[in-house]
Amino acid sequence: MPTGRTYDIVLFGATGFTGALTAEYLARNSPAKLRWALAGRNKAKLESVRTKLAAIDPALAQMDLLTADIGDPDSLKAVAEASRVVITTVGPYVNFGDALVAACAEAGTDYVDLTGEPEFVDRTYLRHHAKAVETGARLVHCCGFDSIPYDLGVLFTVDQLPAGVPLTVNGYVRASAEFSGGTFHSAITAFSRLRASAKIASERRKAEGRPKDRKVRGLTGKPHFEKDARAWAIPAPTIDPQIVLRSARALQRYGPQFSYGHYIAVKKLPMAVGLVGGVAALFALAQVPPARNWLLNRKKPGDGPTAEKRARSWFKVTFVGEGGGKRVVTEVAGGDPGYDETAKMLSESALCLAFDELPETSGQVTTAVAMGDALTKRLVAAGIVFSVLES
Repeated sequence: MPTGRTYDIVLFGATGFTGALTAEYLARNSPAKLRWALAGRNKAKLESVRTKLAAIDPALAQMDLLTADIGDPDSLKAVAEASRVVITTVGPYVNFGDALVAACAEAGTDYVDLTGEPEFVDRTYLRHHAKAVETGARLVHCCGFDSIPYDLGVLFTVDQLPAGVPLTVNGYVRASAEFSGGTFHSAITAFSRLRASAKIASERRKAEGRPKDRKVRGLTGKPHFEKDARAWAIPAPTIDPQIVLRSARALQRYGPQFSYGHYIAVKKLPMAVGLVGGVAALFALAQVPPARNWLLNRKKPGDGPTAEKRARSWFKVTFVGEGGGKRVVTEVAGGDPGYDETAKMLSESALCLAFDELPETSGQVTTAVAMGDALTKRLVAAGIVFSVLES
C-alpha cells in the first residue's frame, strides 16, 4: 500500500443516492483509525452530506471535503495521490468513470466502484491495467450487487468441493427490490451501446489471452425449471458471469476445468415470460434515440427507493456446485440488494483493501482475486449470509 498518504479512503460521489448511503455506512461502521474524506464537484452539496454524517458521528463535522470534477484531470490526480483507496459511485461509468481510473492507476492508488457495465470494465482494462501493474494499484470493479454475491459466492462454493478436479457451478438469483434513477440510466446506456461493448470485449480477449493449461467456460443454458432454486431459471446476460469466469481463470483453486452458468430465478412461469419480454422491450427502445431519451426521463439520477421500501427488499443467490463425485448447494443472502447491501459491499471492499492482509496483486483484478476470503469474512460479520444448504 502507498505510504505517506493523507487519507486511507476518499469517497467520490457522496452527493448521489448510493454515494450518500455509502458515506452513511462508513460513518456508522468504520474503525476509529480510518482517515477519510469526501470528494465531488459541488462543495455546498458535500457540506450537506457532511452535516448528515456529523449527526451519526460528531467527529465527522470537521472531515475534509475535496473539490474534484471528472472534467478536471488535475483535480482527480490530486484526489488519487492523497488517498490509499478511492471509492467512486459516479455513473454511468462509461460516460464518467475513465478519468478517475486513469488517475488511480497512475498514482498507484487502489480503486473500487459499483459498475455493472461490461464496456467500461473492458475499456479500462485495455487502457489502464498495464499502468496499474507497474504502479501496484489494484483496480477492482463491480464491488456491489454487481458482482460480489456471485464472485465470492462461487468462490465459497468451490471451497466446499474437491481440489484438482473439473468443477461446474450454476448460480440462481432471486431478489425483491426497486432500482434507483442512477441504476436505470446505467442500464439503458449499456443497452444502447451493445455493439461498442462487443467490439471492446473482443479487443480485450485478444489482449488478455486465456490460460494454456486450464479450461474455463461460461454455460449458455436455456430457460428451465430448477428444483434446487424452486423457480424458473432464465439465463442472465449480465456482467456477473464474466467476473466469475475471470476469477476462475486467475485462481488455480477452480480446477483444471471450470464451468459457470448464471440465471435469474422466477417463481411463476408467467412472471418469467413477462421478465424476458420486458427486458427485450427496453433493449429495443434503447436503440432508438428519441425512445431512449424518453426512457431516461422517466427516472432521474439521484432518485431512489425510500428507507421503508429498502427495508422490505432482499436477495438470495443459490449455487449448485458439482465435481469429483461431490455435490453441494450453497446460498448467499442479504437485505436490499441495490442500495443498502451495495453500500455495505462497496464500503467493506475499500476497508478490506486499506487494512487487511491480502494476496499480492496489482492491475485490474476481481474481488475474489484481490480480497477473497478476507472480504467474505467482513461481509459475514456485517450481516450478509454465506451458507451451505446441502452437501
